Amino acid sequence: MRRRAQWLLWGASLAVYAFLYVPLAVVVIFSFNDSLLNAEWVGFTLSWYRKLLADGEMLAAAGNSLAIALLSSALATVLGAMAGIAMQRWRLPWLPLLVLTPVAMPEILLGVSLLLFFRQVLDLTLGFFSILVAHVTFSIGFVAVIVRARLAGMDEGLLEAARDLGATPWMTFRRVTFPLILPALVAGFLMSFTLSIDDFVITFFVAGVGVTTLPLQIYSMIKVAVTPEVNAVSTLLMALTLTMVLAATRLAPDILRRGR
Repeated sequence: MRRRAQWLLWGASLAVYAFLYVPLAVVVIFSFNDSLLNAEWVGFTLSWYRKLLADGEMLAAAGNSLAIALLSSALATVLGAMAGIAMQRWRLPWLPLLVLTPVAMPEILLGVSLLLFFRQVLDLTLGFFSILVAHVTFSIGFVAVIVRARLAGMDEGLLEAARDLGATPWMTFRRVTFPLILPALVAGFLMSFTLSIDDFVITFFVAGVGVTTLPLQIYSMIKVAVTPEVNAVSTLLMALTLTMVLAATRLAPDILRRGR
């Protein structure tokens, strides 16, 4: 009976992972398909990647997405770390509400509210800056939650020992707090980057005219037909994300050991 339960558990686990990863594998495989349609496999080709590299609109959209994702992730990591430290240290009842509301708010509601704020309150021209601010807004809460969880498991005696040894608040943060929360900062940056680079709903409301991100460009393409060029850019995007995750898993422990 126990052996049967283990087989059922393994089967259910494999089915879940297949449901998650088989569609991604299909996207990667059909990015090399020598056909205008994704209906059937015709043959192997790299022409869709060459066409992608020659597509000025797609490259411009990818450049906008990467720039916005990197900048918004960096800003969200700094502000989210400050918010997470404040929530853990001072425990103000209204602070978690302010920080975590964008996380719990539906994306379409957040997009509409940011659009009204930018246009009716600030009278701001929608474009790169409005997208950047919007992405920082919904990313801060995720970083704050991760940093706060990391701080919750940290021994407060380390901070007290640093103060007893004469360390200033800044020295305590630099020598004790920062090395301990570094994995949380890396995780928060990666999560913010992932959320930013593939966001469509909020970006759709605050993008304006003349600035297109990769999700918006892909959406405009699939309204006509889904060609393997979309698969090619999706494959490159997955490769970039996986590379960042693998690099973070290798670099974060080394940086943490050097900090100690």
